[in-house]
Amino acid sequence: MTEVFRPVDRFEEDLEVAQLGQPSAEVLGDPIATRSSVPFIDEDHGIRSGVWEAQPGLSRWEFIDRGEIIHVLEGRMIVTQDGGSPVTLEAGSAAFFPIGWTGTWEIQERIRKFFVVYAK
Repeated sequence: MTEVFRPVDRFEEDLEVAQLGQPSAEVLGDPIATRSSVPFIDEDHGIRSGVWEAQPGLSRWEFIDRGEIIHVLEGRMIVTQDGGSPVTLEAGSAAFFPIGWTGTWEIQERIRKFFVVYAK
């Protein structure tokens, strides 16, 4: 079955609301509110895909047993891999965080992204 949707349209729907935290990330400061929709889950292959929104804030991410590919739809954040240089991601940017990536995400403007998470 093929499902077609516009990721930006998902943000107009009722999305799951949560605070960022473990096991996804460790917040390094004030709480960070998130909203998400995950219309595709394939447990057999460890893949999930959807949209995610987060308010500004700083967090630490450790992709130990999973990786993530994102396309930023709106907003801006600076990602810094441990031992690496900061990289700015903004609307139109795509990035991948391979299994083993560790570092920080500093969301400067509310971020909205389309994502695909994959496991080992």
